[in-house]
Amino acid sequence: MSYCKALLALSIGVALSACGHHQEQAVAADGPATGAESADEFVARVNATLVKESPVNTSAAWLGSTYINGDSARIEAAANERSLGQLSRWIAEAAAFEGDLSADTARALKLLKLASPNPAPKDADKLAELAQLTTRMQGAYGSGKYCTDPDDSASCRNLGELSDVLANNRDYDAQLEAWEGWHTIAPPIRKDYVRFAELVNEGARDIGFADAGELWRSGYDMSPAEVMAETDRLWGQVQPLYEQLHCYARDQLVEEYGDKGQVDGKIPAHLTGNMWQQDWSNLWTFMEPYPGVGSLDINSALEAQREEQLQAELAKLAKDAGPVQIAEAHVRADYAQATAMTKLAESFYVSLGMPSLPDHFYADSQLIKPRDREVVCHASAWPMDTTGTVRIKMCIKPTEEELTTIYHELGHIYYFLAYKDLPPLFQSGAHDGFHEAIGDTIVLSMTPEYLASLGLVGDAEVSDQATVNAQMRMALTKVAFMPFGLLIDRWRWGVFDGSIAPDQYNQAWWDLKARYQGVAPATARGEEHFDPGAKYHVPGNTPYTRYFLSHILQFQFYKALCDAAGHSGPLHTCNFAGNAEAGKKYWEMMARGQSQPWQQTMAELTGGEQMDASAVLEYFAPLQAWLTEKNAGKSCGY
Repeated sequence: MSYCKALLALSIGVALSACGHHQEQAVAADGPATGAESADEFVARVNATLVKESPVNTSAAWLGSTYINGDSARIEAAANERSLGQLSRWIAEAAAFEGDLSADTARALKLLKLASPNPAPKDADKLAELAQLTTRMQGAYGSGKYCTDPDDSASCRNLGELSDVLANNRDYDAQLEAWEGWHTIAPPIRKDYVRFAELVNEGARDIGFADAGELWRSGYDMSPAEVMAETDRLWGQVQPLYEQLHCYARDQLVEEYGDKGQVDGKIPAHLTGNMWQQDWSNLWTFMEPYPGVGSLDINSALEAQREEQLQAELAKLAKDAGPVQIAEAHVRADYAQATAMTKLAESFYVSLGMPSLPDHFYADSQLIKPRDREVVCHASAWPMDTTGTVRIKMCIKPTEEELTTIYHELGHIYYFLAYKDLPPLFQSGAHDGFHEAIGDTIVLSMTPEYLASLGLVGDAEVSDQATVNAQMRMALTKVAFMPFGLLIDRWRWGVFDGSIAPDQYNQAWWDLKARYQGVAPATARGEEHFDPGAKYHVPGNTPYTRYFLSHILQFQFYKALCDAAGHSGPLHTCNFAGNAEAGKKYWEMMARGQSQPWQQTMAELTGGEQMDASAVLEYFAPLQAWLTEKNAGKSCGY
């Protein structure tokens, strides 16, 4: 997965992405409200401050994620402390405004109160402590490595390198070592996280919430209880499809690894090809229903493109070029390939009538991992100000997963560009699940026919077998993710409300993994471990329910855009690339930002005000029928 940053988040200390907690620098001109200041004037002052300060604030945040060292950590922590204090003052000032307010002003005041997942305690010392904790946890994650010999840096591997083992090495023990190795970075974070949870809970109580989880659940134009019930309802709709996919995957792993391919009916955590079991696309060689039917080997095409880039760079070198020059040629080839993949994704959005990305996007984005410093490689999209200066931060490799991630990240970028003319307090998604769904809706339109048009696969084969193969490929990413998208916040809501105590952190984590994903560790994972902390969003404190909701919304959006494009036939065959009418409808929806309740925005695009998974089931109907037949007579469930 990859994640977005909304401008308000960056400007007042909220982390709406996988990159960190970002900040509002206090401004001398932005003093406390006077008794004569009206609510409208207060909101105007906050918006003006956000416009003025966002470039400075986002730059500090960017440095914290792309130049990880002591200097950038101090800068980010100090700015974070100022931002948390500023937000607390604004919230306190906003409480004075009651009575007859315009709809826009009332909404702006509400959004301000709900803005941060890290509400700061009023106590100044605790505020400073919270700022330091957030920076320290993110830095520990971003620089985390697994070393087989602590005294030999050559023995150390980072998340990307360990993830490569899970993706490409089918040796059981090598995968287990890589999975357990990455999880060694998390126990040192545990103590900080316990204290962090205490502080954000205190901050949430200071502004009228029972705990931080209740604050998070209050951001959906629904009551917190309704959010809990709604996510349960949506999961109930898609759970039967997931259970069929799980049953088939488990049997394929048992066929490959024997008894070690399952743990008490559950899938071993280290065998899904992904560090967190949230994406099973790297199991394609096991899971392909009809081998070779309708070739979908995108990785080979991308790797061949990168090799062509490399050979072109090597051809420019002198015959006696040394290791440094050769290494630099590899970097240039990596960058050229990453740029080409990004432009490919951009071309889809432009084909819908959306604008080309500004030149500064390519000049300033981090597209590959730098050789000279530590960075957070977790993909994210960044609005650097209120007026359309945008970037992404990735460490792109020539793989299908990375390509679809770019399409996803550009969804955030185009959302930023669509609502950039709104007041800053409204510059966000209709709700946070909308922001995550924009680019993934585009990914659903990457049909075999579309991929063939790009030369990434052969001519699309039209047959029932090819359809099942294409659907399995998509399900390994989309359906496999859904329970994971639900369980992280289920764990954190329990942490915040006290039902999960610190001495139960790991047990509760694996209980939820078993309940929702049907996944279990191959070896014992006691409380000496802190396995939740091995996923960025926990030390980064990024709410995660948005990602579950996005996996429902994207199919609703996709169906609506296919209808707008005049598509006829099965839903999964729709490709709306190049359709101006679909693009116009999508852009108009995105331009609404967070200026109105999401239900209204939803209705304008889809015709209904409710989130609903029926489009998911319609899309995957051929695969679900195939899985049900394939699993007939087997003992499914976990």
